[in-house]
Amino acid sequence: MRIPIGKLKAILLYFTNKTDTKFLGKVKLMKLIYFLDFMHLKEYGTPVTYDAYVNLEHGPIPSTILNLVNNVIDDIDSAELADTISIEPQKNYNMYRILPTRIFTERDRDYLSETEMDILKKVCVRFGDKNTEFIEKASHREAAWKETTFLQEIPYTLAANDPDSKAQKEDIELLVKLTYGE
Repeated sequence: MRIPIGKLKAILLYFTNKTDTKFLGKVKLMKLIYFLDFMHLKEYGTPVTYDAYVNLEHGPIPSTILNLVNNVIDDIDSAELADTISIEPQKNYNMYRILPTRIFTERDRDYLSETEMDILKKVCVRFGDKNTEFIEKASHREAAWKETTFLQEIPYTLAANDPDSKAQKEDIELLVKLTYGE
């Protein structure tokens, strides 16, 4: 992952403040981040987080971000995100509810570009009040899920295979290479 931790915290605060936290568990949060990255890719040719995505049972998962969120559960005293999110186990549900530790501020907003803010808003409008099953099914209709197999890393270029993509595979490859020299 190449996203600065301050920017990741801003994204997490935005999602936890702008979605219905009744439905916000780890799986849904990972899908919100997936849609942030892949909708930005399709519109502008670059991801937001540059995290490595993996095909897992419930859909594409940003691997490093998932580990950072899991650390809040496993080791809250040293977790980098403990000042940003709290995670509550839900009685009678096999889910950990994710809550913000504070509001999203203008200082957080400064970490994000105009295009990133635009896509964050669109993701929240599309999925903010939806349950995990809804967003999971939506992720399973994407090329990133359909064209990879379980545990396979998902190349960002697969975003170009979706009908709503404005970016071509070559554009995505070039922009990612220019940004990170890969």
